[in-house]
Amino acid sequence: MTTKKSKLVEIKTKPTVASVVDFINKIEDEQKRNDCFELINMMKKATGENPLLWSNSIIGFGNKRYKSSATGREVDWLLIGFAPRKANLSLHLTINLTSQFALLEKLGKHKIGVGCLHINKLEDVDIKVLMQLIKLSLQK
Repeated sequence: MTTKKSKLVEIKTKPTVASVVDFINKIEDEQKRNDCFELINMMKKATGENPLLWSNSIIGFGNKRYKSSATGREVDWLLIGFAPRKANLSLHLTINLTSQFALLEKLGKHKIGVGCLHINKLEDVDIKVLMQLIKLSLQK
């Protein structure tokens, strides 16, 4: 019986050597800038990793090789991270957010997308619940 060979896929989103602090300090909105520094503290505490700027727009922590069971393709990606977007903060968590209904009910104002949790500002959400979601994502 033959086994599927792993195929490491080269993606455009990669860690860079650019300064995370410089990137955040260029954000004009003071609230968003402060929220970014708070998210860095939360994610650094949860992962024990220092933040890296991925492709000049995502602040990521850690690195993991993910493998598709369907195709056998592999991709290197961050454990967790976030991106300060114009409209909101987009948190990249590696859990199925729709299965976390009970926590999301307690979280506060948010939206979810495929693998992302979108919040406008940290004061809109319960920080303890957000930290639980971050920790759950790391347990996966």
